[in-house]
Amino acid sequence: MPESSIVVRPSEGGFSTASSRLQAAGLPAAIKLFERAAEVVPLPSPPPPIVIADYGASTGHNSLLPIGAAIAVLRKRTRPEHSILVTHTDVPDNDFTTMFRTLADDPDTYLRKDAATFATAVGRSFYSQILPSNSVNLGWTSWAIQWLSRVPAPIPDHIHVNYSSDDGVRTAYAKQAAHDWHEFVAFRGRELCPGGRLVVLTTALDEDGEFGLRPLLTAMLDTLTELTADGLLSQVELTRMSIPIVGRRVADFTAPFAPSGRFERLSIEHLDVFNAEDRFWRHYQIDRDADAFGAQWAAFARAAVVPAMVAALDPDRDAQQFADRLEAGTAARLAAAPKQMPIPLALLMLEKRPKTG
Repeated sequence: MPESSIVVRPSEGGFSTASSRLQAAGLPAAIKLFERAAEVVPLPSPPPPIVIADYGASTGHNSLLPIGAAIAVLRKRTRPEHSILVTHTDVPDNDFTTMFRTLADDPDTYLRKDAATFATAVGRSFYSQILPSNSVNLGWTSWAIQWLSRVPAPIPDHIHVNYSSDDGVRTAYAKQAAHDWHEFVAFRGRELCPGGRLVVLTTALDEDGEFGLRPLLTAMLDTLTELTADGLLSQVELTRMSIPIVGRRVADFTAPFAPSGRFERLSIEHLDVFNAEDRFWRHYQIDRDADAFGAQWAAFARAAVVPAMVAALDPDRDAQQFADRLEAGTAARLAAAPKQMPIPLALLMLEKRPKTG
């Protein structure tokens, strides 16, 4: 692909530790589903290990609780000395140093709770095959597959495609999102063992086709417009800036499985689209601290998506100043008119069926 089409981002997980509070949105329901998967997935007889794959691991923060919960369930089904191998995957530029420090030092790390569990990492995009075929018993991914593998087109009138009025751009993004989901599912179908399960938590579109987060995205766009007027950003740079993440409808998730309900021997065992809690709003409802509300959402945006926007700056631009001004302007605008953020999420569990015939 041409260099200009490559998505530049912190990781396929997309978010850093600084934004982990919001990343926890939807996590309790996803953990319960992952525990259900661990209860029923077929296990290999030792000495081969039980393999858990974490797709889009980022710094590992959002992986600790779900993987720890799954390991606890698996230990009820197997001997304590049966090895469990957890493989964390992300793009090569991911901060694997921080990830391994998280695994070593975080109080919630599963490595401190189970002596026969081991961690590895693979630096490769999950839009390709990462692990050997028929090798993964359990798969997990959260807040990751909304990141597109490439930017299909500039967004001339917004920073997020869902709020663009350009039909051509919206079509291009929809095609890329469909392609990426197809590829992600296809390669997981190869990697999972027969009977293996994969749990997916990702952004979605609600029943009205809304991505959510509109107040945040509007505040960011208004701030970018102000920076352009102040000469800290050129119109060309602004046009290059887009957030290459998407939400998908139920029909988008099910499309690769039509019409038989199977794809690469995978089937959808669970699919739910729901609106996750805005924890920052809940705190604001208690303390009425509008400045804190704005600052929390702006910090989330800086950790989550601003690195992808910084990549659109000219080489001589002061990236630190840009990020500081964008965060401050976004925080001020949100504090001036606090609004609850809709956060539509999708929760899926895929199962790989054994061969028949």
